[in-house]
Amino acid sequence: MSENDKFYVERCLDGHPDDYRYLVRRYQGVLLANLAGKLGDRDRAEEAAQEALVRAYFNMGKLRKPDSFFSWLLGIADRVAKEHERKEQIQRQREIVRSSLQESSGTELSQDYALESAIAELPEAFRKVILLRYYGGHSCNQIAEQLDMPLGTVTKTLSRAYAMLRESLQQQKQAEVYEV
Repeated sequence: MSENDKFYVERCLDGHPDDYRYLVRRYQGVLLANLAGKLGDRDRAEEAAQEALVRAYFNMGKLRKPDSFFSWLLGIADRVAKEHERKEQIQRQREIVRSSLQESSGTELSQDYALESAIAELPEAFRKVILLRYYGGHSCNQIAEQLDMPLGTVTKTLSRAYAMLRESLQQQKQAEVYEV
């Protein structure tokens, strides 16, 4: 079974890219089912499967064991699924922050969009603490309790998040200056 994979992988590497179709046909159904389970939606799974197959094709030279193509492909698909989930999570966070800012200010968000974007792009651990502190109104002690982490970790995370936000906002401001 994996001997066939090895044969077709080696053929692709030897300059016969059309032989990749065999591998696609062989694994696309299983790959799609795996990704549909992870992503919860067939359309998203199809998009992720296609992206994983394209990445696998263009990175085939990095495959150390041609007879383990399928497990390698699954690893690529897992990374693609995580990237898709992360992008969607950032989008959801932006929407939450935007609605939260709109509710608290009662005004349009044009001037708050830079902050909203910067918060949405923070790594998850930093974003959670910032959102709980400033949009959830929780104290550092409450956040430590809720996230089951030491108080010092919460305060250090907040401090680092502030630094990241300042840097991001400064970069956005500089980009605006250059655009004008």
